[in-house]
Amino acid sequence: MEHVRSLFTAVAILLALVCTGWALAAHGGRWSVRLDVLTHFAPFVLAGVLLTLVYGLLVADGGPRVVAACLLVAPEYLRPAGRSASSGTSDEIKLIQFNAWGRNRQQDATVAWLKAQSPDILVVEEASIIAPKLKAELAGYHVSCGACSVMIFSKARPIAHDVPAPASEGRIRPPIAGATFRDRHGEFTVFGTHYTWPVHGGWQQAQGRVIARLLKQFPKDRLILSGDFNSTPWSFSRRREDAMFGLERRTRGLFSWPAGRIPRLGVETPFPLLPIDHVYAGPGWRTVKVERGPRLGSDHYPVIVTLAASS
Repeated sequence: MEHVRSLFTAVAILLALVCTGWALAAHGGRWSVRLDVLTHFAPFVLAGVLLTLVYGLLVADGGPRVVAACLLVAPEYLRPAGRSASSGTSDEIKLIQFNAWGRNRQQDATVAWLKAQSPDILVVEEASIIAPKLKAELAGYHVSCGACSVMIFSKARPIAHDVPAPASEGRIRPPIAGATFRDRHGEFTVFGTHYTWPVHGGWQQAQGRVIARLLKQFPKDRLILSGDFNSTPWSFSRRREDAMFGLERRTRGLFSWPAGRIPRLGVETPFPLLPIDHVYAGPGWRTVKVERGPRLGSDHYPVIVTLAASS
């Protein structure tokens, strides 16, 4: 029995050391984009810390480890919430953010669910493979960037398709779709985008700067930005972009990936592990509701955001 206890203690100490080192190194993401990759896994580090704390109370003080991990995750849930609105107002729009996945094998069920939701605006990433079925089933919708990997479907006809990001951005520029609409409150623009993974040096951060420069060309009051950012809200890169964009991120730690099997690893997960799909909106929109949709044929869950125009 003593040998078993010693083994558990050794494992707990090893896990505690790994979690402590990981959490402390992740704080280096304030200055290094490579270390910032570690921040995306902060919830797992915190879970490991809490697990070792329960066991390790008799071994060592787990307080510093808990603090280091909490400092990464807590700001997302402590940040002030913007203006909210009750449901049922006449100026609501329902937006669905969804990475449909290039290997989606349940396209019929996926498109049927999206159609049944009847969104006012649907922003789709990795749209190419599912685009023919979407265009056929959402026949009454208007399509922006209809041959792109990011598409915007809308009930209202856009008055313009806006993606004035310079071609000189080259391969750094992420896929972008944009459309401007007009309602009784005036004009508003919606953008959809899809970032690369955060493991490629500073590429993702460069894409964020491209988007920030794009957003500066439009009035912020009712601007909407939606996409798969491949970036969690506790990363320092995401926090910097939140400030750069000048918009409020309406998704608050909403876990959206993976939906079931993790691609390439073949591991099934009963719930999503990372919040990487986000929706931003300017102060001219109030938040009515933010929800996660069901598991469909994608490796992402859809995100449903209902907004109401501020009167």
